[in-house]
Amino acid sequence: MRTATLHSQELVKLLKRNKIATIDELKAVLGTSVNITVYRKLREVSYRTSYSHRGRYYTLDEIARFDDQGLWSYRDVRFSMYGNLLTTGEVFVKRSEAGYYAGELEHILKVGVKEALLKLVRQGRITRKKVTGLYLYCTPFRDRLQDQLLARQIQEAEPSLTRSVVAGEIVPDELKAAIVLFFSLLNEKQRRLYAGLESLKWGHGGDRKIAELLSLDVGTVAKGRNDLLEQDVERDRVRKAGAGRKSIKKNAGGHRKD
Repeated sequence: MRTATLHSQELVKLLKRNKIATIDELKAVLGTSVNITVYRKLREVSYRTSYSHRGRYYTLDEIARFDDQGLWSYRDVRFSMYGNLLTTGEVFVKRSEAGYYAGELEHILKVGVKEALLKLVRQGRITRKKVTGLYLYCTPFRDRLQDQLLARQIQEAEPSLTRSVVAGEIVPDELKAAIVLFFSLLNEKQRRLYAGLESLKWGHGGDRKIAELLSLDVGTVAKGRNDLLEQDVERDRVRKAGAGRKSIKKNAGGHRKD
């Protein structure tokens, strides 16, 4: 029988070997039948709990390889750098450019989220607004909420041609070349605003996608997007004074002179 001193290194060895493990597997390696013993030993190491499978799986921080969204999966078990499903859903909704419909967030997280989103709404951690007959989940903070709703309206007002190209829905090189050519004809300010508009249409991750397509710095795209959302745009004169078609004059004989 093992002594009362159980070492957390036994858990580390198992997790390094198997990548992930359930509470029963961790109890077995420690030779205990008590859950609290495992939890006490886990607190001695840096670990993560899965947000899928009702949090049944564990891994080490050093094993997880989180992507740019803060997500990592091993086989079909999913982990988030933000914690469980509730906290992950809250972070994603609050930081999103245009809020999320439940189906959109499920597509990203690869798990059902409706129950979690409703719980977050009841707790006041996020809010929801009805848009085109569906509930859009958004931040509860008023100023940021208005930005998300405006961005969503822009997204749904018209499809994004640039998004189609980036997503591979429309692949002809001629079309991509046409977009890049049009972009090259704009001045610096117009390029920034155009890139920001296309990022808004794209939604989450749009800054990076549009920056890659148009060979821009991500910060430039983000600034254009923020300028549009905050309406921080000075409207330049479309024509300079005196520009445009010359006025029609009459000559001495009364005839028109074009």
